[in-house]
Amino acid sequence: MQLGAHTLRNGLFVAPMAGVTDRPFRTLCRRFGAALAVSEMVSTRPELRHTRKSRLRLEHRGESSPVSVQIAGADPLQMAAAARLNADEGAQIIDINMGCPAKKVCNVAAGSALLSDEPLVGRILDAVVASVDVPVTLKIRTGPAPERRNAVRIARIAESAGVRLLAVHGRTRACGFRGEAEFETIAEVKAAVRIPVIANGDISTPEEAKRVLAFTRADGIMIGRAAHGRPWIFREFLSYLSEGRHAPAPSPVEMRAVALEHLRSLYELYGEDLGVRIARKHIGWYVRPLPGGEMFRREAMALDSAAEQLAAVGRFFEGLQE
Repeated sequence: MQLGAHTLRNGLFVAPMAGVTDRPFRTLCRRFGAALAVSEMVSTRPELRHTRKSRLRLEHRGESSPVSVQIAGADPLQMAAAARLNADEGAQIIDINMGCPAKKVCNVAAGSALLSDEPLVGRILDAVVASVDVPVTLKIRTGPAPERRNAVRIARIAESAGVRLLAVHGRTRACGFRGEAEFETIAEVKAAVRIPVIANGDISTPEEAKRVLAFTRADGIMIGRAAHGRPWIFREFLSYLSEGRHAPAPSPVEMRAVALEHLRSLYELYGEDLGVRIARKHIGWYVRPLPGGEMFRREAMALDSAAEQLAAVGRFFEGLQE
């Protein structure tokens, strides 16, 4: 798949997830086969530009190309300015968030709230595309509510503005993450535009990915929550979709090495205090589906130093080996 000057090696994407898709997580997912990992969303409000949270979300040292940065906002001029700033600081792709259903985002008319104002969508996309020389991509939902699905119209607006790729989550803003994702609308979007369309929502197994690709004719799959604690999921999907076979499950030895590398990268990026707090949820995701994982997860929540976390996680996976 070609995206501007960048040739993507496959159609597997990491969904942008606030509080999850930081540099350590993106790095692991890319190593296991994801072609593109979009950053956590960055606010376009000028007063938030230099906060510690924003600075950490814009940390790309050592990251593989292409670097994709997602911006969120509702003002065309602010969005364009943020796109230019991020491109100047190394973003090779600008992604626009019109898919987040979180109240704190929608309450300021950003994220998926924008889908209710199609003229504003057009003004934002026109402004951002005109402001940068790098490719602009867009993440949306199927509409504001089930009775008002307008993803096809939004997709046509995006294509007309010069957006180069569109990712569609198979739920409306009103649905949040409730119920099951629907892919009929994504199929309609794919049939309506010529730009690549990426399907997203409730895709957690290679078999589901194959079914969704066949049904929607989408150009790729975007994986979000299914990758929590499973960065190797991209290796599994890639093996099944390209070769028709299941990749071997990771051994306890490999899982231990990946989890410990992930934790160390979190401490390095955030510092020990914040890194330990952020690491807790990742530890839970790594161990919860494993034998004894839920009990260990509860115990790990009480650990308050990097050394304790590393030692405990190491012992847990060593126990699985035995």
